Amino acid sequence: MQDTQELKDRNFAQRRKVLQLAGAATVLSASSLTFAQSAGRTVRIGWVSPETGPLAPFGEVDQFVNAGVTQLLKSGITIAGKNHPVEIIVKDSQSSPNRAAEVASELILKNKIDIMVVGGTPETTNPVADQCELNGIPCVSATCPWQPWFFGRGGDPKKGFDWTYHFFWGLEDIIAVFTNMWKNVPTNKVVGLLLANDGDGNAWGDAKLGLPPALKSMGYQVVDPGRYQAFQADFSAQISAFKKAGVEIVCGVPTPPDFKNFWTQARQQGFKPKVVTMGKAIAFPSSIEALGDAGDGLTQEAWWTPNRPFKSSLTGQTSQQFSDAYEASSKKPWNESLGYAHAMFEVALDTLKRTKDIESKASIRDALALTDLDTITGHVSWKGGPLNPVKNVVRMPLVGGQWVKAAPGGKSKYNLVVVNSDSSPNVPVQAKIKPIPY
Repeated sequence: MQDTQELKDRNFAQRRKVLQLAGAATVLSASSLTFAQSAGRTVRIGWVSPETGPLAPFGEVDQFVNAGVTQLLKSGITIAGKNHPVEIIVKDSQSSPNRAAEVASELILKNKIDIMVVGGTPETTNPVADQCELNGIPCVSATCPWQPWFFGRGGDPKKGFDWTYHFFWGLEDIIAVFTNMWKNVPTNKVVGLLLANDGDGNAWGDAKLGLPPALKSMGYQVVDPGRYQAFQADFSAQISAFKKAGVEIVCGVPTPPDFKNFWTQARQQGFKPKVVTMGKAIAFPSSIEALGDAGDGLTQEAWWTPNRPFKSSLTGQTSQQFSDAYEASSKKPWNESLGYAHAMFEVALDTLKRTKDIESKASIRDALALTDLDTITGHVSWKGGPLNPVKNVVRMPLVGGQWVKAAPGGKSKYNLVVVNSDSSPNVPVQAKIKPIPY
């Protein structure tokens, strides 16, 4: 009987141990399930940029910005109480509108992105934004004047767009900045326009909304020889028209290769205007250095500079600190795309953090529309106000800059210095504008 009782006791102890282990396993399984439920799926951000081709300078900073944002997101992002890993998928537009549309479609339909960011002239922003509008994908864009972005896509000010939101300056800001610079150089106020048959050129030259009517209303005589074809080799006709009319100010928005051809030929043919102010063409150190000594004194709109009084909402870095970090990492001089490439992610990530339902593209879109954020490029808000000319646009600060030769041994052959900030007085002026030295 004793042996039988011992056997029963042993079996009972074993059964109790099994039940204890099972209970522990059940608790562990439940705990694991709870943890799995608290972690969300991967959130995907699409990014289309002109990394190659004639617009490649706009994408020169992308690798640095991508690496920085990826590092910030290594622990994921919290959306509606759940932590989500984040993947940034970059596609090269190759500076082609058709290619931009194609890769945007891939990001939307194949990669299943949740939100898009895009910058780099209308040739990049517009086809990407159109794909997002067509497919119901929230899109943040910059680095393109708002009129070509909005009206170039058939935008109706009474309706706006449903899915695409843009922050940058507009032609009204360009006109103000250009003329504020020009008034400080004695000229005959005869302006020659150098405009291509592309998104920017057609918007800038528009007879109702572009530069001609605005400049004429301010007392300037406008000489417009018409649109030239992109990548044109010979600019003799434009130069001849400018010389004949006595043009002392040249203004336009060509690509860097087109402007290099024009400016080289102008100097060869003895055309020496006092002021040459170009959008897009000379926005980057590489573009201005490609002109050799002929870059000294050229002027442009300065969309972002290290002396801006703004900080990143992601890193807390000042504009100067962010610029210094880029130069230390890339061994290249800062360029104007740097601030806006970073700011697009400031807006996109702020939007995702405020999204109530990540599975709903409309919820992401609604959060984007309610953005109210201080970024490294300035304040971004589509809530309505004097800086929202249409529903989907925020006008950003703009000042005037001039390229001047740098001291020998510097990081770059030229420095872009702020010479006028009448339109944005909180940005410090660094030098007085000077006529082009010949």
